[in-house]
Amino acid sequence: MILDTLDRSPLYHGLHPAFSVAFAWLASIDPSIADGRYEINGPRLFALVQHYVTAPSGEKKWEAHHLYGDIQYLVSGRESIGHSRCNGLKVRHPYSPDKDAEFYEPPASHFSKLVLEAGSFAIFFPQDAHQPGVMIDQPSPVLKVVIKFRLEGHPE
Repeated sequence: MILDTLDRSPLYHGLHPAFSVAFAWLASIDPSIADGRYEINGPRLFALVQHYVTAPSGEKKWEAHHLYGDIQYLVSGRESIGHSRCNGLKVRHPYSPDKDAEFYEPPASHFSKLVLEAGSFAIFFPQDAHQPGVMIDQPSPVLKVVIKFRLEGHPE
């Protein structure tokens, strides 16, 4: 897991071949962008744009992915994201290849709460269970872009 701000994103370009393109796409976001899926480089790199209102932790799911990593970028608003290693978590819903998602019971202990504010991003890899969309003090609107990047070594 990585937590940083978009202005520092060049530090991470070498971690994945798609990161320079992904971060350039994020830097060009128009805040009036509509919700939906945006192809950046076919099925290997795409963006999911979401407007929503954050919610209490008990209403949000813990998840992880196998084929894709996430760059979760906050365009506006503020939210908390829970983070824990997948090892040791109890599976609530087994991995679904169609959704590239596995869901977990909330960790009993040993997890972090990340704070994303406008201009910040978090990168999650397969070992990173995460719980996005959690309110900080009260429910509030956010505009988030989740870049899905295909992990190396996984064919189309």
